[in-house]
Amino acid sequence: MPPPTPPQIFDRDLINRRLDRALARGAGDARADFLLARAAQDLGERVSLVKRRFVAAGDFGSPGPHGAVQLAAGGQVDWVVRIAPTRTSLGTGAFLAVVGDLERLPVADGRLDLAVSLLALQSVNDLPGALVQMRRALKPDGLLIAALIGGETLTELRQSLTIAESELLGGASPRVAPFVDVRALGGLAQRAGLALPVVDLDRAIVRYSDMFALVADLRAMGATNALEARARKPLRREVLARAAALYAERFADPDGRVRATFDLVWLAAWAPHESQPKPLEPGSATMRLADALKSRR
Repeated sequence: MPPPTPPQIFDRDLINRRLDRALARGAGDARADFLLARAAQDLGERVSLVKRRFVAAGDFGSPGPHGAVQLAAGGQVDWVVRIAPTRTSLGTGAFLAVVGDLERLPVADGRLDLAVSLLALQSVNDLPGALVQMRRALKPDGLLIAALIGGETLTELRQSLTIAESELLGGASPRVAPFVDVRALGGLAQRAGLALPVVDLDRAIVRYSDMFALVADLRAMGATNALEARARKPLRREVLARAAALYAERFADPDGRVRATFDLVWLAAWAPHESQPKPLEPGSATMRLADALKSRR
């Protein structure tokens, strides 16, 4: 029996169209890639801490070439392939670039020493399935490093829109995507067959003149609402105005500028290999905990 089809939470075709539109309109606009640039710089630092050389690396689904550029320039990787979501987002640099779907990766099993993904996995419909495919692309003891938008990202915008719609329309439509929980990501990685997962969070607080400046940045990133369950009609002006007022009332600093939270959730994990440390079998301890505590005293 074939596995069940995962629920379609995101309209991935719409995500790609909006990304292409944002890239076409915002070439050279720093608003369109400041989070991706931050993630790419952090990726370079994380890879540099791993004291090994990687023959082959893959950058999977990232909305821009920043990660592939970082890997190619870092000196630890011999060659890099980038699987881009769209032709417009391919980018150029010292790497091979092709278009592919993050949910159906066009990579043979066991080909890569390093697999990375920046700010893409948060919008797949089957996150465990995508992690499985990335793990399969790795050689044994290969490394996966991924950054997802998650945690409390855009909590201020979510709250303001929900309250405004509830007040004026008597109910609220989903406007901000559900994000992966930091505590759950390690378990998802283990479900995907990855070993030794480590998860941490990088929080960025970005300040804006008002809510509309934040929304302009989200459009410049191609990151506006692409939920399948989204309302198809645009928000009425009075709802937007009320949401902006609520945002300013609840999330403004003393100088009047408002805060927006962006959480980058990082996952590092390994394709299993016999050389990796293994947890002890239950019941294999040679000393009782009480005795160990007594000996320390």
